[in-house]
Amino acid sequence: MTHPAPGTRTPHTPGVLTVRTTTDSADKAAALARGAVEARLAACAQVSGPLTSVYHWQKAIETAEEWQVEFKTTEARYEALEAHLLTAHDYETPEILATPVVRVSTAYREWLEREVAAP
Repeated sequence: MTHPAPGTRTPHTPGVLTVRTTTDSADKAAALARGAVEARLAACAQVSGPLTSVYHWQKAIETAEEWQVEFKTTEARYEALEAHLLTAHDYETPEILATPVVRVSTAYREWLEREVAAP
């Protein structure tokens, strides 16, 4: 079996996900990011913000300043990451959205898979 050269891109990478959530402070976002990476539920987590969110909540339109956390993980670790976020998050109904990655470099995918391998 031949393998692509390091750094080459694969046409489709099943199993790799980005998962995002939001929270209402930079400190909470950093804690969510660090907790998931320490637990090896995500290989990497990036915090960005502040951003403005506009949404329906309890029959009203709300506007809030939030920070977004984007996690890099695998489909195999998604359920555990979701459970972790639901436990660690202080929102009643936190945003947890997973998006499949269509393309990724081979070296990055291999690193990600090693980092989130279940102990």
